[in-house]
Amino acid sequence: MAKQQKWYVVWAGHEPGVYETWAECQRQTQGYPKALFKSFESRSEALRAYEEGFQGFSRRHRAPSGMESSTEAPIEEALAVDAACSGNPGVMEYRGVYLPSRRVIFEMGPFPKGTNNIGEFLAIVHALALIEKQGLSQLVIYSDSQTALGWVRKKRCKTLLERTAETAQLFDLIERAERWLQTHTYTTPLYKWDTVRWGEIPADYGRKG
Repeated sequence: MAKQQKWYVVWAGHEPGVYETWAECQRQTQGYPKALFKSFESRSEALRAYEEGFQGFSRRHRAPSGMESSTEAPIEEALAVDAACSGNPGVMEYRGVYLPSRRVIFEMGPFPKGTNNIGEFLAIVHALALIEKQGLSQLVIYSDSQTALGWVRKKRCKTLLERTAETAQLFDLIERAERWLQTHTYTTPLYKWDTVRWGEIPADYGRKG
């Protein structure tokens, strides 16, 4: 069976443009700091995405709820976030990973008592604040938690976990994250990681099963 033709958009690279082969795309992006590129199934779709620019393309794929929807393949210039929890509630930690290199950019915890959704919420806000502080406007954020993405959109962590001496530190972080969301207007696209199509999110702790 013949392999389907793909077209490659390079928004940021040595020579931005639309290319017909992966080899050409690699030549334009390898060694280029913060390269932005993506594959498409048709030439017309690729040309439209290139003409829109990366931010325009990202906005066009925003879901009606206000959150970004998944595209047919992950955007490479991204931070992927995830949380791990031993029990629910239980010992919790979270981290963010730079997608191209799989390098851990930030990591927090373990906290003695938390939930996975709290960790995902804090990780998304941590990533948003980091992107704003360092001026990394080319990045997008991936999370595999629809619940946490919804909490971020509503600027509130709607957890049922009780505040106790054991969870006090975690609730301080939650309140700080909520304040950040209420006092900042972010433009970073938030995407739901498509685990079914792409496998586990790169920030995954690998403790399932």
